[in-house]
Formats: sequence, structure tokens, C-alpha cells
Amino acid sequence: MKKLFLLAMITLLFSGSMMAQKTTISGTLKDSIQNATEPYATIRVYKPGNLQKPIAMSLTDGDGKIKQVVDGKGTFVITFNSVGKKLVKREFTINGEPTVDLGNVYTFDDSKALKGVEIVAQKPVVKMETDKMTYNVQEDVDSKSMTLLDMMRKVPMVTVDGQDNITVNGSKSFKILVDGKENPMFQANASQIFKSIPASMVKNIEVVTNPGAKYDAEGTAGILNIKFNHDSGQKQNMDGYSGNVSATVGNKSDRMSAYIGGQQGKLTYSANATVGYQDMKDIDVNLEQTKIVNGQNSVMKYNQKSDQKVPFEMGNLNLGYEIDSLSTINAGIGLTSFESKINGTPFTTMEGGIYGSGHSYSNKMSTKESSVGFNGNIDYQRFFDSEHKSSITLSYLFSNTPSKEKSTRNQYEPKQETGDMYSDMETNGRTHTLQVDLVNALSKNTTLNTGVKYIYRHNKSDSKYYDYKGDEQVLNADNSVKYNNDQSILAGYAEYVATMNKFSTKAGLRYEHTWENIKYPEQTGKNFKKDYGCLVPSFTLSYAMTPMSNLGVNYSMHILRPGISYLNPYVDRSDPTFISYGNPKLDVEKSHYVSLVYNMYSAKFMMNMTLGQNFCNNQIAEYSFVDKDNVLNTTRRNNTKNRWTNFNMFARWTISKTSSLMMNGSVDYGDMRSKELNCSNNGWQGNIYASLEQVLPLNIKWSLGLFAKTRDYNIQGYSGGMQFLNTSFTKQLFKDRLSLSVQYVNPMRSKLKITSYSAGADFINRSQYSIPLHMISFTAAWKFGNSNKQYGQHKSNITNDFDEKDKKGAGSGMGGVGQGVGM
Repeated sequence: MKKLFLLAMITLLFSGSMMAQKTTISGTLKDSIQNATEPYATIRVYKPGNLQKPIAMSLTDGDGKIKQVVDGKGTFVITFNSVGKKLVKREFTINGEPTVDLGNVYTFDDSKALKGVEIVAQKPVVKMETDKMTYNVQEDVDSKSMTLLDMMRKVPMVTVDGQDNITVNGSKSFKILVDGKENPMFQANASQIFKSIPASMVKNIEVVTNPGAKYDAEGTAGILNIKFNHDSGQKQNMDGYSGNVSATVGNKSDRMSAYIGGQQGKLTYSANATVGYQDMKDIDVNLEQTKIVNGQNSVMKYNQKSDQKVPFEMGNLNLGYEIDSLSTINAGIGLTSFESKINGTPFTTMEGGIYGSGHSYSNKMSTKESSVGFNGNIDYQRFFDSEHKSSITLSYLFSNTPSKEKSTRNQYEPKQETGDMYSDMETNGRTHTLQVDLVNALSKNTTLNTGVKYIYRHNKSDSKYYDYKGDEQVLNADNSVKYNNDQSILAGYAEYVATMNKFSTKAGLRYEHTWENIKYPEQTGKNFKKDYGCLVPSFTLSYAMTPMSNLGVNYSMHILRPGISYLNPYVDRSDPTFISYGNPKLDVEKSHYVSLVYNMYSAKFMMNMTLGQNFCNNQIAEYSFVDKDNVLNTTRRNNTKNRWTNFNMFARWTISKTSSLMMNGSVDYGDMRSKELNCSNNGWQGNIYASLEQVLPLNIKWSLGLFAKTRDYNIQGYSGGMQFLNTSFTKQLFKDRLSLSVQYVNPMRSKLKITSYSAGADFINRSQYSIPLHMISFTAAWKFGNSNKQYGQHKSNITNDFDEKDKKGAGSGMGGVGQGVGM
């Protein structure tokens, strides 16, 4: 009896192991003419003789990759179906191996299938992965009329408030890349530049919450990567070119942009250019500052009405050349020019306490900021095998960002002891980056990435402060300062990427060592040096629950090196009752982030939910205090511990072929504490952007969006919430070559009003910032060329370039896990 029982158990276990046999079918689906990949095509697997009911189903990913799991052994039939293409059938056999590689599978146009058929499918607006979100700007109808800053409000994990402050994953500490490469100009002036760029110039926006060991550890909340309209540049089988021009006129801003890209033989090229002008009038700032001195309140009330003008120009050129089937060389240059002019008439009233019976005065003030940034890059990539799975990449990147700021304050009668003043500040930041990356495909499903990187940054500032004696400007040497900061960073990394059936993992370790040399050329005894090292781990684990859903866990450590704007000790005295300055002794900020991610998508509905926890024990926080001269000081120090729990949700529902709804929002709870300041703060905050897209009669596309947010908390107070709506109408003509759009933005009140509050042991600040946000604009855009392809440089595996390469190598991504479809 025992023998029969044992035999039955062995038989059961053997049959169970046979039933548990799973094989992954891999390959790439491509167009037979253009050799371009076919994303989001439907995959079905059948048993021979029964082609009515599939035993497995999925989609190709955003790069046309095939990843279909099949149970059992034997012969099977797999089919691929996409709009406008003939049905492709392939037969394959499984004999127990873990993977079957179909190689390249080609599709062919089906002209008969398109006759009399109305195509309602669309490319996905959002591609969802457990460690990255990609928003396809070109598939959003609002890209025809919105600026890049407007579009940011729709992007998962990103928030833009009414003062154009950008946060990523609830934090203002994040890194901005442009086409995968560092651009200090964008990092320093993000909101101003983003609202000067038409969204139609941008291909997509990537939000990376866990970049991995390959990429710089700097940027506490992750990476915001802006990719302009030049695609992978992968060599096609035909030459051609394409491009577009657009112009926008409005009551607050005007802009023009142009793009052209193409291929001639082995050469690919692309160029972008934009010019813009913003004119914001009647900006109103009200500030009430209470100083508590010897138990008495001294109150200052400040009102400023001002106008702001912002001219902007930007252009870039990219070239790529295919040396042979295994080697490519690419180069690019870019130029960005930015200027801001503010003129206003502040009025100040002081009374009580140290101000006695009180007095008042008015000013005439003007501030002009300008910057012209240049960046250039060149890289060489060599593959070691015909499958393009292993490679070496050599790259060099240079950027130079000089800027100037001039500020004048002329005080009207009655004259106070503060007098008139003039300040002139010049800063410059130069960066050289050298990098070597190796991609080694260990097997079909595993890859080891290694590399080294060297960065040299030279930052300098020359800030001069002048007093007026009559009509003459006299240099105030005590309030002027020269400051130089040289920074060298040497980094090395190793990262292991693997796919195992339904699991995908990416684990890495990066070490960065920083040397800093701080000099004050005109002051002795203040120079100092410091160096420090950071070991930065990262980890991602994804599980494909079904072909249409996945679950992931991420962990990452990030650092924030203070830049010249944080370090510069120059004291801004444009308002003598309120001064601000940097802190050259700031340490590197270190933070940790853990998140649980769930993605689900279908033909009509897609959703992402992310629950995360961020904690930091030495946050670089801005804080204020009253000094011995009764002047309010604002600066930064590593003086805050914070814990933030955040929940982000993005959902898109395609109701029908003419209607869709989208929602992007977050809820956060933060707890901040500082022993040095003897204060703490905590609270709930949230934001939401909801939009409706509807196709009206005459094929007019209508979009209606509503944005709302609550107050945001910081260590000493909060900034208030705001609400506004925007709507747009777009009509395309001449076979979609001409696009006409109109956009209207309207706050819930006559002006967009944002309040803020901060308090310390010896002060209380209340302020209100009012902007005339009623805006209307009209945009016309024209497409031209003999190809639908947008060309550009070949994507390389440069870690200073965030692009995930061209996905030819095994393990270059997460196996397509978590990629959404918005049909």
C-alpha cells in the first residue's frame, strides 16, 4: 500500500512539473519596408487545428519586442496582428527549453484591409514601467496648443503650481536632462524655459523614479528627461526628410518654432529652433512681515506691482553617421538664450516696535537677468556582435552657462537711511564630462553593464554691490564678493539586468567620489577644500501578474550636491529689510526612496498606482531668521530631517473612439523636524489634474482640463493652494498637414492668487502672489516632407545620455514589463 501511495505521489509530482513547464517566446516585430519596429501589436498563440480560441495573448512592447509565455510542450502557432498590416503566422515547437527566439518577424501592408475601414486605434499616451513613466506628448491633442510647462501638469508623478514651481514625486529636488544629457541652463531656469517652448517641439517626457546605477546619483526625486523631436535615427532603407513649422500668438506670449530631420545615405540629421516672447503685466505681490523683538511686534507691509518681459531663443543640431553595421558616431550642439526683465514700484510701510510711530516710502526697481548657454556632445559606439547585444561607448559632453543679473533700486521721497543701490552679478558654470560604458550580454536574458565617468565643473561668481552718492555709483567692497568653486567627480558602476519568466530585475551599485576646491580671490583666509565619497545602491524587481498587469518594488538612494546658486555667499540686498544668500559650507544631501508600483492596462483603460516612502536626515532646507540688526535673513543649511509618504495615481479611460478621460493626482503626508531651528511641521497635501478629450462634429478635437492643489508644507510654514481650468480646440486640414488650435486658460478668480505663510521664533511672514492668468492663444502648424519618420541621431548607450539605447541588446530594459496601451 505504501509503495502504491509513493508511486502515485511521484506520478503526481512528475505530471505537475510537466504542467508547470513554461517557455518564453521572444523576438522583434518589424515593418518589412521601413525596418521600423511595430509597437503594441496583438500576439495570439494557438494549438494547431484550433485557430479559433487562443491559449495565450499579449502585446508587443513599445519597441516591438515579443515576450509571450507559453505553457507546455509541442507544436504551436503564433499570430501577430496590427492595424493596416496583414496577419502574420509562424509555427514553432517547444521541447522543454526555457526560451524560443523567433528573431525578427516582419509585417506587410494590407491595402485591401484598409479600404472602407475607419481606423480608431491610437498610440499609447503613457508607457508605464515600474521604474519609469513616459508621456507621449505627440499623441496628446493639447500638444498643438500648449506650452511644455502646461503639458507637464498631465505627466504622471509631476506637479506644476500656479507660480510655475515644478515638483517630481512630491519633491523639488530632481534632475533635468534634455535628450538624455545634462543641460545646466534648463536645470537653473526650468519653469521659464518650459513655458517658452511649444509642446509640439517635444516628442515625449520621461519621469524616472529609479534610474539605476548606470546614471548619476544626483537628483533626490529622480530624473525628468525632455526628449525633443528627433527620434532614434536608426538607419532606414530609404532616404527622406520631414519637418514642421508653427507659430503662436496670444495676449500673454508669442512664439515660433521649426523642426527638420532626415536621412541621406548613412548620414542622419535633425535640427530644432524656437523663439518666444512673454509679457506678463500687473503682477501683484503683497507681503506682511512681523518681527518679534524684545516681546514687541514690528510690522512691515510691502506691496509691489510689476511687469515682466521674457524673450527666449533656443536651437540645436544633431548629426549621426553609420560607419559600418557595427559602428556609429554622433554629435550635437545646442544654444539657449534666456532673459527676464522686471520693472515695478514697491510701496513699504513700517510701524510699531523698532519702527516706532512708523514711516512709509516707495521705490522704483528694475531687475534684468540674462543667460546664454551652449552645450555640445560627441560619442562613438561599437558593437561587438552582429546581434548588437554587447557594445562599448565613448562619450564627451561640454556645457557652458554664463549668466548676468543687474538690479537697481531708486528710493522716492521721503529718503530713508537705506538709500539707493545697484548690484551687478555675473556667474559662469562650465562642465566637461568623459565617459566609457560597456554592455556585456551574458545570455539571452541577462546583461552586465559597467562603466566609468569623470566630470569637471568650474563655477565662478563675481558679485558687485554699489551705493549711490548723488548720481555716482560707489563700489561697496564689504558687500561685494568673488567666489570660485571647482568640482571633480569620479564615478564607477556595475549593474546586473535579468529577465526570468515573469520576473525582471535590475540591481546595481555606484560609487562617486567628489573633490571640491573653494576660493575667494579677493579675501584671504577663507579658501578651503573638501572631498567625500558616496556609495549608491539601487534595485528594481518586477513581476508580470498577467500579460496586462504587473507589480514592482523599487529602492534607490539619491544625492544632491549643492550648486552655485545654493553655495554662492553673495548677499542680495535689493530689499534692505529682507536679504538672502547662499551657504558655501553645505554638505551633500542624501535621501532614500522605496516604492511599490502597480500597472494595469487594456485596450480601453490604463492605470498606474505608486505608493512610496522618502526619507532624508540632512535635507538642504531653506529657512529664515532675524539677525541682530533686525533684518530678516534667508539662506539654506543641512538642518532638516523629513519623512514623506506619497501615493500617486494616473488613469486614462478611452470611453469610445471620440471620447476619453484622464486623471493625474497625488496625496502626500510629510513630517519635517529640525533640532537646530527648534521647530517641526507636518501635514497632508495633494493635487489633481483631470481632463476630458472629445472629438466634435467636423472632426474638431476638444480638450477640457481642471487643475487643483492644496497647500504645500515646508519646515517653517506652507504655500497655499490654487485652481484653474484650460480648454482648447484643434482642427486638422489637408490630410493632417495643417493644424489650427486655440487655447484658453482661466483661473477660478479674477486673478490666480497664491498665499504663503512662514514663522520662526522671532518672525511671522504672510504673502500673497497674484497673477493675471486669463490667457488666450492661437496656434497654426504645418507639416512637410516626403517621409513620416522623424530622424535624429542614433540612440547610444551613454549613461550621461538617459536614453535606454535602441533596445537591440538583451536585457536593455525590463523585458517590456509594465508598458501601457491607450487605444
